[in-house]
Amino acid sequence: MKVIIIGAGTGGMCLAHGLRRAGIDVAVHERDRTRTSGLHGYRVGISPNGARALKACLDPELFATFVATTAAPYTKLAMLTERYRPLISIDFADLPHASGDPEGRAAEDREHNVSRMTLRQVLFTGMEDVITFDRRFTHYEQHPDGRVTAYFEDGSSDTGDLLVGADGASSRVRQQYLPHATHTETGLVAIGGKTLLTERSERLLPEQVRHGFGMYFDRRGQFGITHVMRMPWGSAGARGVQRSTPTGEPDPSTSDEELVARHPGLRFDNTTDYISWAITTSRTIAPPDLLERTGSDALALAGDLSEGWDPRWLDLVATADPGSTVALSIRTSDPVPAWTPSTVTMVGDAIHTMTPGRGAGANTALRDARELRDRLVRVRDGELSLLEGVGEYEELMRRYAALAVRESLEFMNDNGTARRPVIGPLSVMAQRTGMRVVDRIPPAKRRMARGMQKVRDSELV
Repeated sequence: MKVIIIGAGTGGMCLAHGLRRAGIDVAVHERDRTRTSGLHGYRVGISPNGARALKACLDPELFATFVATTAAPYTKLAMLTERYRPLISIDFADLPHASGDPEGRAAEDREHNVSRMTLRQVLFTGMEDVITFDRRFTHYEQHPDGRVTAYFEDGSSDTGDLLVGADGASSRVRQQYLPHATHTETGLVAIGGKTLLTERSERLLPEQVRHGFGMYFDRRGQFGITHVMRMPWGSAGARGVQRSTPTGEPDPSTSDEELVARHPGLRFDNTTDYISWAITTSRTIAPPDLLERTGSDALALAGDLSEGWDPRWLDLVATADPGSTVALSIRTSDPVPAWTPSTVTMVGDAIHTMTPGRGAGANTALRDARELRDRLVRVRDGELSLLEGVGEYEELMRRYAALAVRESLEFMNDNGTARRPVIGPLSVMAQRTGMRVVDRIPPAKRRMARGMQKVRDSELV
């Protein structure tokens, strides 16, 4: 059996590792030109659900590498107004699967704070003979003998027994296979970026989120978020390893800030400590050309949208790296009826794009990889036919992914009151009052914490 995977993202690469470990022939085709092409975002939270999938699919040494390269665990989640006035504060120790290792939890039973680019490089490790870069998928063809061929823009092709679309929200595999599986615009758009973490920039954050993450809600219904990423090396040399220059030569400096100033290309290197931030707003508030803004223009717009926020937030945004700033539209998958299994299937955003509201997207993709891997191992062992294995995976995936999509959208709807300009201000007042009440009632706060975790760890559902 040979499996062809289109796309070398988180879900696709986790699946590739799992299949290779199981002795199943696998080939990955990635549109990026090199393993370091593309920014691919900044921070992502890997829940126990995602960590279990990684442990199941990666060899033990590589899983240990994943754990070793994650950022320092968070201690708190704080929700505040745009003027930094506290609404609610939750200790991560109150979450069912808190980050860190306070009670000796196994690595796969904890939350992990991860840089996307670092995770991407970990997943590429040891797979050089599996991945082909600079391959842009165009279409596939299913043959009468049950085989399937993938075709690429450069005129090349690859034939196998199963084609897996892992090519993201704009999946060409899905567009051909399930053209009726569409997306809906939520009406929300966002601008995000990265500010180097220094003593100065740390002081621009509320004290309670300097070792955690913060959410900020303004009176127009917009909301912001900050994640502080303290990597296990490089912060003024305090925890670290000797850095090298982009040419590979030892660099005597131990200051990330100084290195970035001298070598601007390091701004795309997520081994430096940084603050990942974003502001989400409504299309009714944002200018029509928001999605066309890049670099300094996008950064300036983020500042404009934050007018009236705490001056420290404005300073945090203004001192961000313009080259790291991106604008995006927030979409969600529409429900799609069950389909007949075949020699084509999908994982991750290719089949269930969801909003970032619950942080469930990457973790659901990782679960997809493990569930599909498990079924294909049973196919290998003769317990299932290929179509039975694919069908069993898809039936399960549709159930847990539908929940993740729905609850992620509900979170964005609940907090994206800017989409409703008439009732928005009233909703904001009610929201703030409710948070302050919950903050004063410990049992209610614990219930809220458990609810926030549930959809991120779909095996608990």
